Amino acid sequence: MPEGRPTTKTADEDAAHFLVRMVRKYPHEITIYEGGPMTNLALAISLDPEFPSLAKELVFMGGSLNPQTDDPEFVNNPRHEFNLWFDPEAARIVLRAPWKKMVCTTVDVSLKTRMTNGLIDKVKVKAGNSAAAQYVGKYERLQGSYNYLWDELAAAAWLDPSVITKKENRYMDVDLDRGAGYGDTLTWSDQNKPQRDVQSVEVQLDLDTEKFYKMFVDLLTAPTPPAGK
Repeated sequence: MPEGRPTTKTADEDAAHFLVRMVRKYPHEITIYEGGPMTNLALAISLDPEFPSLAKELVFMGGSLNPQTDDPEFVNNPRHEFNLWFDPEAARIVLRAPWKKMVCTTVDVSLKTRMTNGLIDKVKVKAGNSAAAQYVGKYERLQGSYNYLWDELAAAAWLDPSVITKKENRYMDVDLDRGAGYGDTLTWSDQNKPQRDVQSVEVQLDLDTEKFYKMFVDLLTAPTPPAGK
């Protein structure tokens, strides 16, 4: 990487055991944020079946319903999304677990965001002493025409749910049939959901884009909180 090799040392504890330890230490207080495949969450559930019920909620970026886009990644495969497709068996374990609440930032709403040179410039101007903003300003490079802020939106909407202007509840699962649809997102309404262990998920569908962009810049350029805060 142009910025050099990381200097932070890895922890001795793996992610799954860390997750279980934290929800046991702080029951019903911890929001689990998932910005990638769900392998570690499925492992945590396998280690401790009470793990989902001990968390406050699960917030995740993943799943695709019917995105309105000319992006070739989704035009012919609108239900195909990386985070669920990468490890579909893990996604099924997680989506069927007894979480108190699940909130999903879909591809559909994520495609309404863009990282632009203008947004990068705003971060540069306001960077100040923020290490995160300085890093983005120095190393962020746009690649192609589609530069979505998927995971950033999921985090921002968790911090301020009013960023989301349209949402609905769906029952969500993953296709495990070993065919062309393997790993695709499956969803149902309350009226047509199957008679099996599918769980209700709050699905985000639209957002206040300008409010999100302002929040993105403000959070990146905010002073770093003191240690322990």
